[in-house]
Amino acid sequence: MNSYVERVIADVRQKYSHEPEFVQTVEEVYSSISPVVDRHPEYEKFDLLARLVEPERQFTFRVVWQDDQGKYHTNTGYRVQFNGAIGPYKGGLRFQKNVYPGIMKFLGFEQIFKNALTGLPIGGAKGGSDFDPTGKSDTEIMRFCQSFMQALYRYIGPDIDVPAGDMGVGGREIGYLYGEYRRLKGTFENGVLTGKGFSYGGSLIRPEATGYGAIYYLENVLKDDGQELRGKTIAAAGFGNVAWGLCKKAAELGAKVVTLSGPDGYIYDPDGVCTEEKINFLLNMRESGRNRVQDYADAFGVEFFAGEKPWNRKVDIAMPSAMQNDVHLEQAKQIAANNVRYYIEVANMPTTNEALNYLLQQKNMIVAPAKAVNAGGVAVSALEMSQNSERLVWTATEVDTRLRQIMDTIYRNSKDAAMRNGFGYNLVAGANIAGFERIADAMLAQGVF
Repeated sequence: MNSYVERVIADVRQKYSHEPEFVQTVEEVYSSISPVVDRHPEYEKFDLLARLVEPERQFTFRVVWQDDQGKYHTNTGYRVQFNGAIGPYKGGLRFQKNVYPGIMKFLGFEQIFKNALTGLPIGGAKGGSDFDPTGKSDTEIMRFCQSFMQALYRYIGPDIDVPAGDMGVGGREIGYLYGEYRRLKGTFENGVLTGKGFSYGGSLIRPEATGYGAIYYLENVLKDDGQELRGKTIAAAGFGNVAWGLCKKAAELGAKVVTLSGPDGYIYDPDGVCTEEKINFLLNMRESGRNRVQDYADAFGVEFFAGEKPWNRKVDIAMPSAMQNDVHLEQAKQIAANNVRYYIEVANMPTTNEALNYLLQQKNMIVAPAKAVNAGGVAVSALEMSQNSERLVWTATEVDTRLRQIMDTIYRNSKDAAMRNGFGYNLVAGANIAGFERIADAMLAQGVF
């Protein structure tokens, strides 16, 4: 490994030892880019790697809201504007009780490379709050979102920073956030947020986009391996928008998702989450606020495994699609023991570094990284920004066609970058390099600041 890369990684480990998710992400990205750094001594001269791990701007703010009983509560809000070298900051808002600065930073750092891979002019950011929307009423969530936006609106805008949804932030929350932004600014700048409802500037297929894009990326992997998607079985995690999109597109193309998971455990449906009734039931589960995957088992008479994860199932493809660090070394060994050929990350950093390194060492396994696979969501968010700026509305077919083209390009660029830099068919290294090269070129061109 290049000595400059090693030195920066060591500094990050020491400085941010209290933020393990952020350290893990920096290590995963920087361990791949040594061949590029070797060819560019100017990166060290201008200290580009150390600059890249420090956000351009980050801030926290107080969020006070009132519940339905009249009691006031105080949460913390965050926004990390990590890198704007190729466009306005872009990244989701996450409302979840475990949110803290380290999670915001790891997500924001990862977002830089993901957004660069899309080829679209968007920088990297992330934000959110330790507010937990589970069990809250619509009016409580509305009051929280309004208070959150009262602090955030000063720092965002269509050409500054464009937040989107993430875990705990769906169409309802985006609507409340945008309504408060419009009230505060007195303008209809609907390009300031993405993931909006279609009635006020949202893009068609945005809710499904991450899942759709993951399946399109998977199709490229299968094609290069002489396989096709039809007839394949998929183990997925979660049951939110991402899993919903995976199920919809997989069923459309002749594959079937056979597992879903939640905080309470996972379900196994050998017939697949394939019918319209089953797929639509996922929407009902999410809207119920119960956050229980067992409801699916009760509704359709399939097996439910309390407190367990779905990575012990014999399937063709594993697609962790719920949250970070969902797959540890123990689960990785189960996946390998079941001779799963394709390990396709969908959630942000769903695999610990130890588990990812183990899977990459399996000769009969193909591993694809989240920053490439799940880029479809932010890609369609950027397409939504384009529609807003041009006052246009594209059809679902137009958006879907663009999404497929973007995912095909991400796969091709990642594969080519790995090959050019001596990593062979290593899609993880290739995605890191392809994203880094675009960011590095833009940062150097704009000088040191």
